[in-house]
Amino acid sequence: MRQTINGADFRRLVINAAAAIENNKQKLNELNVFPVPDGDTGTNMSMTICAAANDLRKSDSPDLTEASKIAASAMLRGARGNSGVILSLLMRGIAKKLKDAEYCDGVLWAAALQEGVDAAYKAVMKPAEGTILTVARLAAAKAVQAAEENNYFEYVHEAAVEEAKIALANTVNQNPVLKKAGVVDAGGKGWLVALEAMMAALQGEDIPVLASDEGVQTNDQADFSDFNTEDITFAYCTEFIVSRENDNDPEELRSFLSGLGDCLVLVDDDEIIKVHVHTNNPGTALQEALKYGSFVTVKIENMRLQHTEKVMTEAEKGLKIAEPEKAMGVVSVCAGAGLADVFQNLGVDGIISGGQTMNPSTQDILEAVNKVPAETVFVLPNNKNIIMAAQQVDALTPKNVVVIPSKSVPQGITAMLNFNPEGTTEENIGILTQALDTVDTMQITYAARNSDFDGYDIHEGDYLAICGSSLFGTSKDIKVLLRSLAEKIRDDGKEFITVYYGADIQEKHAQKAADLFAEICPHADVNLINGGQPVYYYLISAE
Repeated sequence: MRQTINGADFRRLVINAAAAIENNKQKLNELNVFPVPDGDTGTNMSMTICAAANDLRKSDSPDLTEASKIAASAMLRGARGNSGVILSLLMRGIAKKLKDAEYCDGVLWAAALQEGVDAAYKAVMKPAEGTILTVARLAAAKAVQAAEENNYFEYVHEAAVEEAKIALANTVNQNPVLKKAGVVDAGGKGWLVALEAMMAALQGEDIPVLASDEGVQTNDQADFSDFNTEDITFAYCTEFIVSRENDNDPEELRSFLSGLGDCLVLVDDDEIIKVHVHTNNPGTALQEALKYGSFVTVKIENMRLQHTEKVMTEAEKGLKIAEPEKAMGVVSVCAGAGLADVFQNLGVDGIISGGQTMNPSTQDILEAVNKVPAETVFVLPNNKNIIMAAQQVDALTPKNVVVIPSKSVPQGITAMLNFNPEGTTEENIGILTQALDTVDTMQITYAARNSDFDGYDIHEGDYLAICGSSLFGTSKDIKVLLRSLAEKIRDDGKEFITVYYGADIQEKHAQKAADLFAEICPHADVNLINGGQPVYYYLISAE
């Protein structure tokens, strides 16, 4: 039984945990019970911890302090989604406790696990029971108790693993949504997977990566950046990862994209399809890719403007900070060329591509913030699953970063309409935050799987209407949902309606939808805008 671990051991523990989460990410995704296609807990946790594993592999024989610092820094910058941010915060607390330690015994490890829990709880505004926080907290408490009995690292860690199993099994009884679906918490399961993989490493078992997403990303990225600017004939470098959710043949996607541009690289395995293509029609490429599954990541760059920056190392990017030329600036998260145009016309300084099913990382947001030539940069996440990642940026840049907790694109647009670049930071914080409550957000998307949710018998492929954060209705006919939403807006007495139609909707059909809202809400001002957003057929703003 291992009494202590050193830096090399810690490195092995984290790499093993990353491999295990990567191998189980789809299972973790499938634990999400809400039928909207946001089942990305496993993907977010995997991308977060794999960032640490990648950096640790590049470090030769790090001591314990260095290894834990490398892991914490990489995970913070690579954190994606709430589950990824919480995972990074657990590691940040562990690294804080291991600072200046040459070896870690059972007592120190228990304290480190507890420090991680404290860091995570401090970052969550309203911690809920039956989540990764619960599993981590109870496992850490058991570790502290075990350390009083036996100071061996392995003994303490094994106690934490066993308690995490018990805590995870009980999450189904602590959260009403989990109980209804009969599943345990996805994030809590991910933390247990990590702890078990660490135990395997202590006992000499190295876990191989079965689905080599990590290797695919690393190798492809190296190839993708090695292009000469003078050879570029298509404007947009388009890269994305799609999770495989059906039996559609990736070769058909390869054939389609080969006629759309050049420099095509398509790699697939049992779980993902990774694509790189140069094209003048990135929206068409993304629309075709949706036939194979949900987006994990999307990145589109104008190579004629950004090629030099693309081939810079991550370290160089991190050091590139624009000098202040004004007091305040704004960056916003959104997906879709039309929505990006709306934000830019309202004065946003930078757009971060992302949203539902494709959450940008803390590093992505940091890079956008650092490019804004302002002392204070406001960030509009426009998605509840991006807020926590955005909140980590302030500690990573000399700029003053203020996150306005917008949970939808319409909220973000309303906030920008109220932004006053001549006002003070404090005034804008109050005005923009208050503005979020003045707009109702409605969305129409599709069901990714069969489900029973909130009394609705949902079938894969059904249209889903969402009002705020609640499921409003389902139907096989999208017009039925549009009419129901219009009637709600009329009954609520809203006066301004904006309909943003997505990449999968033709303009003539969108116009009919807008006409329907105008007919049912005759006293409201109705506007129609081509948002170009993926996943959601319609985003509807009502004020």
